[in-house]
Amino acid sequence: QLQLVESGGGFVQPGGSLSLTCKASLRSVTNDAMGWFRRAPGQDREYVAALSKRGYITSYPASVKGRFTISRDNAKNEVYLQMNNLQPEDAGVYYCAAREASREVAFSLEEDYVYWGQGTQVTVSS
Repeated sequence: QLQLVESGGGFVQPGGSLSLTCKASLRSVTNDAMGWFRRAPGQDREYVAALSKRGYITSYPASVKGRFTISRDNAKNEVYLQMNNLQPEDAGVYYCAAREASREVAFSLEEDYVYWGQGTQVTVSS
């Protein structure tokens, strides 16, 4: 029904930046709300950012607000996560997620999402 593939992860020093891309295939995500989550080693998966289906509403937890920006280009069937001023606590595997949405709403709970990518590794170290 829907395939999500993340890219753009890698190694960065504290204070550096990375931009992640989530490419959707098999169908359009025009009517899907999207989100980013991450999992640090030995930790539970945590919410990072959320975006409504038209891109009009964004949501972030306090841990990344002001540093991370989520956006989308529905014409390209892509979602992005710009990460600035990265710190060691930001390291982990980053996942893209999607769910069909009938309204312009951003979802912040892992249980709200139906489709998930395989993840891309982000390493932050000196």
